[in-house]
Amino acid sequence: MNSLQGKRILVTRPRAQAIELCDRLRALGAEPILFPLIEIAPMEDYSALDRAISVISQYRWIIFTSVNGVSAFWNRLDRLGFTDFTHLPCKVAAIGPATAHSLSKRGIRAEFIPEEYIAERIVDGVGDVKGDWILLPRAELAREALADELGQRGAVVHEIAAYRTLPVAPDPDGLAELQRGVDIITFTSSSTVRNFVALVGTETQEALIACIGPITAQTARDLGLRVDVVAERYTVEGLVDALVGAVGAKHSLNFANASPLPDTMDE
Repeated sequence: MNSLQGKRILVTRPRAQAIELCDRLRALGAEPILFPLIEIAPMEDYSALDRAISVISQYRWIIFTSVNGVSAFWNRLDRLGFTDFTHLPCKVAAIGPATAHSLSKRGIRAEFIPEEYIAERIVDGVGDVKGDWILLPRAELAREALADELGQRGAVVHEIAAYRTLPVAPDPDGLAELQRGVDIITFTSSSTVRNFVALVGTETQEALIACIGPITAQTARDLGLRVDVVAERYTVEGLVDALVGAVGAKHSLNFANASPLPDTMDE
């Protein structure tokens, strides 16, 4: 029997982005329980992003750190009337394979994807950037590590908010299922952790806490949650693999000792 068979697993991703994780869990015999804690929302003011797009040929690199950033950027291109933007006049980097795939669907090939899907590894791969303009279309509240590191290497970094990550009211059905009891609670970003604690508190009974990466895990620990599982690969697939391994090992959870490196998602 699969180690996740019959396990009730709370999924806290935004509703529109939870499908892949829910499908993977369901295929392994688990019962995913949707309990979205954040939503992706448009910006109220796009003037900064619009200005950047108007001078896009002056950038050496555009670096996308999430699928949400890609979607928001292309939505803005559409609103500005660009009908063919399959060849950006600059180099493009993606934080990981999901972001690169989102670009490829729009006809763009990411010229660089780090082997480790974290922001700091992008800096290692883009080379000498001294004096270069670099555009980072990101969440309104995003970690500043990438922009800071690029700036220290002499780049002119335009870190521009392309979307917002907002807390949502608790889903009544999901909350009822959570109160009934779950076996595992999954977190895919620090914002999901913060909103969970704000809504529910830190009492998770005997549920395992599983995080997509070590920054998310550190946020959970800082807020008083016990972290049991941290994915070694900071992707949805990596999270599921970590769960299978951890539960299959009868809760011998060595994944929680991962070093504090950043996650892949801006959520």
